[in-house]
Amino acid sequence: MFPDSSTGCSYEECKATADWLLAQAPVRPLLGIVCGSGLGGLAEMLKDPLVIKYSDIPSFPQSTVHGHAGRLVFGTLKGTPCVCMQGRFHLYEGYPIQKTTMPIRVFKLMGVETVILTNAAGGLNPDFTVGDIMVIKDHINIPGFAGNNPLVGANDERFGQRFPCMSEAYDRGLQQMLHAIAAELGYSSFMQEGVYSVLGGPSFETIAECRMLRSLGADAVGMSTVHEVIVARHCGMRVVALSLITNQAVMDYDSEKKANHQEVLQTGELRAQQMEKLVSTLVSRMQLQNNQH
Repeated sequence: MFPDSSTGCSYEECKATADWLLAQAPVRPLLGIVCGSGLGGLAEMLKDPLVIKYSDIPSFPQSTVHGHAGRLVFGTLKGTPCVCMQGRFHLYEGYPIQKTTMPIRVFKLMGVETVILTNAAGGLNPDFTVGDIMVIKDHINIPGFAGNNPLVGANDERFGQRFPCMSEAYDRGLQQMLHAIAAELGYSSFMQEGVYSVLGGPSFETIAECRMLRSLGADAVGMSTVHEVIVARHCGMRVVALSLITNQAVMDYDSEKKANHQEVLQTGELRAQQMEKLVSTLVSRMQLQNNQH
């Protein structure tokens, strides 16, 4: 039913990729950032960047989506050594779910302790407007209901335990810090928090599906992030995630609106600077916290 998942994602293969990257990298990263559709500008903020194309990295998958650059960028952000994915991998590209999340395991094996994920999402909550930034507090993993979970298969204890807890998948302290930073920056008017639901894609959701997801408690819907979060938590990394609400999901059969990828990328450009400022300020605060331990 799902693409073959047995190759390219073992501990040994992830370790070989991590070691290859560390041999090139100017810094050993403590922070990993994943840039969603149209949000690759975060990587442009890194100082002294080293850019490596996904196509040059051993065993690495390739980005096939417009708006995803397909590059790994190493550098420092506010003094913190970082690695940044400009473009991620999705189920709809045909990769096995274990392969789409392989970079997160590579992050772990390079020394990453905290992951910041961003995505573009459709708003299901009627109180949200296009251009809002939602701090993800929880998720609903629809592919997981059908048995498509990145942890399916033999569990390697070197990554993490067989049954990881997901009740605090998103770090509450980092969520609170984001809200505090948003208030200081004057962003509160477009900041939200809520539940993100992932679907397989690539077709956008039907009206009936949007209504169902809303009734289940989802505030936003997209095609990424959740699988990466599961793997990051399995590996023991801290996670914080942000959705940029790029379109309002259609809930009404009389509506003339239609979801489209162009709108997603345009809204990404509109809010990119604020998203970058939020993330970079968060990183500078986290740095202060790390120094206190």
